[in-house]
Parts: sequence; C-alpha cells; structure tokens
Amino acid sequence: MLCTPHMLYQANWPEQIEPVSAWRQQVQCYNEWSANQFISADIDTLVANRADFFDTLLQQLWLQFKFPSENYALLAVGGYGRGALHPESDIDLLFLVEGALPTRQQERISQFITLLWDLRLQVGHSVRTVSECMQQAESDITVATSLIEHRLIAGSESLTEALEQQINFHFPWSSRAFYQAKKNEQIARHRQYHGTAYNLEPNIKSSPGGLRDIQTISWIAKQHFHARSDESLVEYNYITADEFVELKECTSFLWRIRFALHLTAQKAEDRLLFDYQPDVAKLLGYNNENSKVAVEHMMKDYFKVVLRVGELNRMLLQFFEQAILGPMKLLEPQPLDDDFALIGNQIMARSDSAFTNPICIMRFFWLIADNPEVEGVHSHTIRLLRNARRELKEPLINDTACRNCFLAIIRHPRCFGLAFELMHRFGIMARYLPAWDHIVGQMQFDLFHAYTVDEHTYRLLCNLYQFTLPEESEHYPLASEIVQNMQAPEWLFLAGIFHDIAKGRGGDHSELGAADAREFAALHELPAEGAELIAWLVEKHLLMSVTAQKRDIYDPEVIGKFANECGTIQRLNYLYCLTVADIRATNSNLWNNWKATLLEELYRATYESLQQHDKKTFDVRERVQNNRQLAMGYLLSAGFEVEQINQLWGRFTADYFFRHTPEQIAWHSQNIMHVQEHQLPLVLIGDENNNGTTELFIYHHEESHLFAKVAAVLDSEQLSIHDAQILNTRDGYVMDTFIVLQQDGLPLADAQRIEEVHQHLHDVLRKRRPVPSSQRSISRRLRNFKVRTRVKFINLKNARRTTFELITLDRPGLIARLAAVFQQLDINLMAAKITTVGEQAEDLFIVASNSQEALTESEREALKNAIISALTDE
Repeated sequence: MLCTPHMLYQANWPEQIEPVSAWRQQVQCYNEWSANQFISADIDTLVANRADFFDTLLQQLWLQFKFPSENYALLAVGGYGRGALHPESDIDLLFLVEGALPTRQQERISQFITLLWDLRLQVGHSVRTVSECMQQAESDITVATSLIEHRLIAGSESLTEALEQQINFHFPWSSRAFYQAKKNEQIARHRQYHGTAYNLEPNIKSSPGGLRDIQTISWIAKQHFHARSDESLVEYNYITADEFVELKECTSFLWRIRFALHLTAQKAEDRLLFDYQPDVAKLLGYNNENSKVAVEHMMKDYFKVVLRVGELNRMLLQFFEQAILGPMKLLEPQPLDDDFALIGNQIMARSDSAFTNPICIMRFFWLIADNPEVEGVHSHTIRLLRNARRELKEPLINDTACRNCFLAIIRHPRCFGLAFELMHRFGIMARYLPAWDHIVGQMQFDLFHAYTVDEHTYRLLCNLYQFTLPEESEHYPLASEIVQNMQAPEWLFLAGIFHDIAKGRGGDHSELGAADAREFAALHELPAEGAELIAWLVEKHLLMSVTAQKRDIYDPEVIGKFANECGTIQRLNYLYCLTVADIRATNSNLWNNWKATLLEELYRATYESLQQHDKKTFDVRERVQNNRQLAMGYLLSAGFEVEQINQLWGRFTADYFFRHTPEQIAWHSQNIMHVQEHQLPLVLIGDENNNGTTELFIYHHEESHLFAKVAAVLDSEQLSIHDAQILNTRDGYVMDTFIVLQQDGLPLADAQRIEEVHQHLHDVLRKRRPVPSSQRSISRRLRNFKVRTRVKFINLKNARRTTFELITLDRPGLIARLAAVFQQLDINLMAAKITTVGEQAEDLFIVASNSQEALTESEREALKNAIISALTDE
C-alpha cells in the first residue's frame, strides 16, 4: 500500500487482530507520512497528530480485545499523557483497574502489551488500582509526576474520574514538598551536565535549558493550581502571556530538533551527538555547502533558546517559591539605594520602573558585587530586568555613564563572583558588549573544547576570580600569589573577556581580539600601559600553552626565545595566570598536575632568564650543579657513599642532570646501584615529583628502537605517553623516562595494575613476550573528524638534533605506529612531547640519525613521507 501525504492522516484499521502484519503496516505507513510531513508541517501539530494516531490505534485494539468498559480504563501518562509524541518516544500506559484482576484479564493485558511490542512500539506500562496509584505516588516522585498528566484513551470514565478526585484532593505531596523534590531532581540532573547548557553534544531533553526544564515548570504549577493545561497558568498569574508565548516558542524549537534527531538516529536518542548534527541541521533547513557552517548556525540558535529556557526556568521556580510558597512578604526590604533593596538574601527592585534608565541596569550589578549578602535576584525583579533588556534600543556600551559603571564593576574585588555570573546568565554582557553577543552560543566544532565560546570565557573568568581568593591559594599557589599582588588585576580580567571574543569571524581570532581590546581600551579611556598589556595578552594568549606543551622547555634556546617574546616579568606574570585559567576552562578533563608542572617550570625558568641582563642565556651549568648537589644529599641520607655515587654519575651526561629533578635523579641512582647486570632491564614506575602523573623509567643495555617496543606495550595497556626523554650513558646504556597517564587522565594508582604494566614491559624487553600490536579501533567521536597529517620541521641551532612537529588525527596506537616508522628508517628518538588537542595530536619529536647527527634534507623528506603514508587512513 502506498503512503500518500495528507494534511490529516487517515488510517485504514484492520477489522481483526490477526494478521499482526496489517497493523504493523499501518504504523510503518504512518511513520513514513510523519517523516515526510516534518519538512513543512507545524511541529506542534505534528507531535499532537502522532499522539492522536496512537490514541486511535490503542482504541481500536481495546475494542478488539473486548475489555470490560465499566471497571477498566486505559490511560496515557508521562510524555504521552501530555498529548505529544516524537518518532521514537516511549508510549507510557496505565491500566487502571477497579480491584484484583482475574487470571484471564491479566493474560489479556499481557497479550495486549505483547501485541504492541510486536508492532515495534516503545511501550512502558503499569497495572494499578486507584489506591495503588496513590500509594506508589507517595513513595515515588516519578510516579506522582506522571499521574499529574494523565489522559483517558479508552475504558471507564467513572474510574478515571475517581483517580482525578484523588489527585486533586488527596495528592500525597504538598505543593512545598513536590516543589522541593522536583527542584532537587533538577539540580541533580543539571550536575550530570557540569551545570551548563553549553555542552557541545547536549542532551535535548535533560541538559540545562532542555525540554525537561520546561516540563518541570509546568509540573510544579499544575500540581499546585490543579490545572489541566499550560494555558490556564496565565489565568493564575503564575506566568505572563508574553512568557507563555516565549516558552511555547522555545518548546517548538526544541521539539523540531528532537523530532529531527529521532528521524536521523532512528532510535530513542536525545543526545545531539556530533555524529547526528550535520543530518539534523540539514533536516531543519540549515542549508549550506559547508556542513560545519550549517551545524554552527543550528547550534548557535539552539544555545540561544536553551539560554532563554534556563532563564525562564530559574525565574518561574523562584517566583513559585517566593510568591506562592515562601514567607518573603513577611520580610522587611532593606534599601540599598533609591531603586533597589535587599529582601532576605535577594536583591529586588523597589518599583516597576527601577530599570527605566539603562544606567540603573549597570548599577544593579555593581550593587550585587558590593553587597556580599546578595545571593540571588527576586523573581519579580528578574521579570523586570528581562523586560528592560528587551526594550534596549542600542548597546549599553554606547552610554558614557554605563561605561563608567562597567569599569567600576570590573574593578570591584567581587565583580567576577555572583555579579558577573548574573550579567552573563541574564544576557547583560551581550547587551553591553556587541562582540560578546556574537560569541553567545558560538559552537566550537572540536573535541578540545567542551563548551561554547561564551561559556568557556565565563569559566575562564571564574578561574581568574578564584586566584584572587585567599581561601583558594592552596589549590593554585603560584597563580594566587601573582594575582593577589597585582596592582591592576582588572587588566587580567579584561584580557580574559577578549581572549576568544573574535572566534567565529574567520581569520586569526587572537589578532582580531587584540584589535577589539584596543578599541575597547580607547573607548573606556584606559591607561596606555594597560591597553597595550591587555592587547598583548589577547594576541599571545596561546603562547605559553604552546611553548610548555609542544616545545622542549629544557632547551635553553626555547627558554630564551619565550623570554624574548614576554619581554618583562609583568607580562610573564599576567600570561601565566591567563594560561592556567584558560586551560582549566577548556575541558574538565584537560587540566592535570602534569600540565601544571610544565607551566610552572616554564614560568620559573623564564622568570630567571628575565632577571638576567642577557635575556638570551639560561644558566645550564648552575641548574646541573644544583640538581647534583640536592640529589647527592638525598642519596647520602639514604646511606650511599660519595665515591659510589660519583662513580655512577661519571657515566651520566650533563643533559641527564639538567632534564631531571633531584628527586628523580636520587630515585634512579639508588635503584641502578642496587640492580645486577643479569636483572636488566630495570623498570621503575612511580611519581617521585608528586606531579599527579606516572613516571616510567627504564635502564637497559643500549639497543635499537627500544622506544618502539615500550610505546607498543604502553598502548596495549591503554596508557598514553605525554613526555619522553631518551638518554644514553657514556658506556652503552639507555636511561629512558616517560610520563604516562591512563585514558581517564589519571595516574596509575592500583598496585596490581602497576605490577601488570611492569611485568609486561620486563617480559617484552627480555624477549619473553612478543611486541604487542594495537587492536583498538577509533572511537565514535573521533570518526566524525578529519585532520590532515602535517609534518613541520623546526629550525633550531642544535647541529646534532632534528626537531619536528606532527599534527594528525589522534587515534589508538599512534605513538606505536610512529615508533615503527623511526625503526624502519633507522632514526633514533631523543625526546618527545605528546599533546592531544581534542581530536588532534600535536606532538613534538627530537630525533637524530643512527650516527647521532641531525637529519639531512633527504632524510627529512623521507621521514615526512613515511609518517604521512603510515598515518593516512586506509
């Protein structure tokens, strides 16, 4: 039977239950019709029509099964009870019965549900009496919630009315208890998504600002007012007509995305994963030759909608608590100025005209910063602020008084606590600074960033604010010490505001952002010194991160070049704090003690270099001598003799002492002095520097391409290499140091796991076990990204080493595959810095020929071609 689109779908229901295939064909035909209608149909009509279709299907089957109409009722509950269904949504049913069921009726209900499953419907069901419904509702808030939105499909009206009487007059949850339970439920749900709507793979239903937040508003109000429809809530003055329309618009937008997502995924999927985003965008009409651009446009619209939903959700829940449940009216407002007062711990407008003048909007946030007693905003004041925001004709930055007030806000020591959070959440930053409005909901289509540009920037500013708080100093000692001694910390915060503000415009966002910062500084009449520092920080905000993670910071030439870029200790101080805050705000899994150590080592080495008159030099000999002296002290206190220690150290190169800490040197040395020749290789696994990483040290006879074997073992153990130092002794031994982490970014901690890795390495290096090969496949998320493999040689002055940077798609077994290339071309790896930037691997390698010389031009070309060939996907 052909399925022809109509404005209203007319099903041809079979006259008998058998054959089931006839019913299944009707469902399939309807699904095809519904999918075709999606392009042009109104979404509200489409989801309601789908619910209607399954209502009639269930009614037809109910008649076929001949259930007794006087003491049985079939009710839709949950989402289906609201009369809205998406293609893969669950059909939640309640069989309401009058008393204990005879065995025959139990079997009939079971056959009914089995038939629905045979029709490939996602059905959830329960069989209860009215009293059982109330008992279950009393003990389970989910059941209680589902009963609020019930709807009779077939069967006894009187039985359904009996349930409604119980819900209306004997509901087991008071308004206050129900509100608190749903609020706690929402808080817990939001926590699963890091408390933000701005995750790049959001859950349309459950993420903050998603459909569940809209439903929560409705559930709480309907339970309190005993309302059957959302429209009636306007009559109770719980929500204004404009807010109701806004919520309906937001719901319709999210429904369209969810409907398209179900069609694309062909299953009950509410996560808008990278896999689905291009097809969903296409279905929604975001047509662009570049699918990435289409996705960015769709996601920007999505994030703006969930921002509105989140704002309405917070406001209406507060309104419910304060105006309906709370004793707020009994409190006496404490005036803060002519327009605003403190009531309890919330700031409120003293009149409905409080925000008439734009300067009052800015002063409102200054008052929040200046009064630490403020913990939130009164619901009616939120409503007034939203209305005032809509009435703004031009950006607030165009007003001189607003500019002066903005500067006063950001100079306030508490600005970047609650005050800035609310400026961001309530869209005032977007109304003040047009460039900020551009980054609201700006997608970052990669695996490096977990948030949109505005949310990332907000989190960066929160991190900077933490550095100002003495109680947080123990967590970030160096950054806290620097920030708390800054004469003008607002320059650092302004650099944070502008560091990514030009993303999404095309071109170099650092250079464009620096230009924006200079324009802002001129408009706000900032001192020339501050303006130039802010612009420099924005332009160079990636410099320290790149140097620490992708360059050899033990190379004096690298330190000298970075010190030259900084120029002054002041710039170094500001850049260090901005870099730490930036990395920590990018992705919750990105920051670890290893990155903290790299940045701090780079900071201290550069600080030392800048203190010297000749900024291009770095005192290598002094560092070597200091490390030897401290390590000697550790070993002497452990009972070793000076002569014994010096005899061992005479075999080591100066490079070894320069690149390792005294703790590492002592740890390696005491174990080498204890090991016997026949016991080699010596494999040590630990964390002598307390960096929150796992250090792997291998001491063994010198042999070709030991790195390739180690890399293969570590890959098979699902450990990632973050740093490697490959050093030889003067008499034919290797001393290789690796920094490794588990896939979750944590160090090895379990003793059994450590022993397993230790034994695996030992067996492979002793040739008792074969070198493993990688069997892991590329993850779902990585498969959605294409990264062209690039090899870039970096010209440094060392004539005995060749340094190159590799950019490629991160994948399981990457390092092991590279090691195989080095082995094939007889190239020795001397050091490596392994950096994963989302889906990209951006790694640095220092290599030498088999004769310990830098590679020739032809050898470079051969290496480049071999790497690209090895890493090109089949």
